[in-house]
Amino acid sequence: MSGGTPKRASTPSPSNAERARDLSESALAQLSEQLEAGSSEQFTAFLNAMSRFHKYSFGNIMLIVAQRPDAIRVAGFHTWKSLGRTVKKGEKGLLIIAPMVLRSKDRDEKEHGQDQDQDRPRLRFRAVHVFDLSQTEGDPLPQPTRVGGDPGEALGLLETAIRDSGITLEDSDELGGAVGISTGGRIMVRPGQDPAERFSTIVHEWAHELLHQIEGAERPPKVVRETEAEAVAFVVGQSIGLDTGTASADYICLYQGNAETLAGSMDRIQKTAATIIEAVTGEADHEKPAKQHRVSTAAVLAKGGRTER
Repeated sequence: MSGGTPKRASTPSPSNAERARDLSESALAQLSEQLEAGSSEQFTAFLNAMSRFHKYSFGNIMLIVAQRPDAIRVAGFHTWKSLGRTVKKGEKGLLIIAPMVLRSKDRDEKEHGQDQDQDRPRLRFRAVHVFDLSQTEGDPLPQPTRVGGDPGEALGLLETAIRDSGITLEDSDELGGAVGISTGGRIMVRPGQDPAERFSTIVHEWAHELLHQIEGAERPPKVVRETEAEAVAFVVGQSIGLDTGTASADYICLYQGNAETLAGSMDRIQKTAATIIEAVTGEADHEKPAKQHRVSTAAVLAKGGRTER
């Protein structure tokens, strides 16, 4: 029997999946706390500001575009003033048609001896002027919190992994008000986003592909879908050091999601986040055929990973 110090058994290093799971648990706990706290002050200010902008009719939209094709957001003189902005000197207002309700005696009722004090509302239209954001100056409008930082090479790895999985990824200006869309085998992203925002948008849409575009699987309600996809974007963004702030929590609140919704989808979110984290850190198993990798990922997520619907 030899002397000396006995060798200690080495502790095995955690696997990539285990590291991803630990990271996601920490990140999701943080996200849950944000959701419990409710919308951020900045997001609340943004919603309050947006509520002051009227939704114009198709005819008025055509009038605005005809007079100022590059119009971004329009409002009346007093609305801009209430938002801390004033119309620049010399700016010419954009003409639109606004409804106006008048009350007047109905002549027929008056002639037939009916209640002469009864007023009947009448709808009339009048010309009013509005001004575009570019025609004003003053306090900046509140903006929702955005993801910041630099994803570095992770953005390229993300885009490559998506294409290698058999999903089409392309830029498009035809997305309406959305910054990204998942259509089942195809992801479209609005160009012009900074790298951090583009990264977060693409992860969000890939999460939709992995979780909600599986053939034959029942789709959960929209609040669940958006909570799951944005939670995955939050976890993956945290994993590469992006400054996510309250952007994800605010987005989830916009769809009436909360900490309870998040908790109900925890397992699905963790599995999906782990899959994407492996891809963006270059640790995924690239020896598998691309198509096979996509099918196996969908199968793993579908097997026992769904919440009750």
